[in-house]
Amino acid sequence: MRKSFRLTCGVAALVLAGCSVQVQNKTPDKFQANPDIGMYPIKATVTAGAMVSQPIYLYDVGSGQKIPLKSDPTGTHWSAMLPVHCQSSFKLQYLAIWRLQGLATKQKLFPPQPIVVKLTPPPLIQEATIDTSGAPKKGVWEGGVDYKFGTARNTQITGASIEPLGKTPADVRAAKQIRIVSTFPINAECDKSTAITLASSVRQAQAKLVIHTSLPGKMAKWSTKVTFQPKPSA
Repeated sequence: MRKSFRLTCGVAALVLAGCSVQVQNKTPDKFQANPDIGMYPIKATVTAGAMVSQPIYLYDVGSGQKIPLKSDPTGTHWSAMLPVHCQSSFKLQYLAIWRLQGLATKQKLFPPQPIVVKLTPPPLIQEATIDTSGAPKKGVWEGGVDYKFGTARNTQITGASIEPLGKTPADVRAAKQIRIVSTFPINAECDKSTAITLASSVRQAQAKLVIHTSLPGKMAKWSTKVTFQPKPSA
């Protein structure tokens, strides 16, 4: 009887109705990182041969843990939310488990080798305002520009500079009124705000704060427009 069953499966594998399960990944190959939520949707489709009994189980095992996916009512579309924190990418690989008409349990990895999904860093702060409504301390107004990094356990801000917003004499004069108080390098922990402290000798000034980081790509150098000005009165 066992020989007969194996023969049936062997023949069925040659046609559409068979003994196996096939999984196709439908997850995008990259996401923009979202440090606040830290969850990313993974999706796959599943097709099963006629000899496959329900239920089918599908897991993501790319991270070393078994994350279960849930199917829609048709059993074709599967999805889950995958928790990922402080990483620039994650591995994705599906483990399908099924039974052949209740007689034997089968399992298979799809694809055979994990695929890598990239997480691109979100933009850092592009504009910051430092309030100069109160009296200056020792002749200057101080304030911080906060940065948050979410694609590495630790990021290093290796240096920073103040540059004029433009080439006009007024822009150059305004930038000269602002200086950097913080010292470098600065270690920034993942998902925590890290401030660079600036000081201005005048109540109103504008400039560009340029930071350099240990991150690759666009995050290696980042510019933020900084404005020192009093808060508008209510």
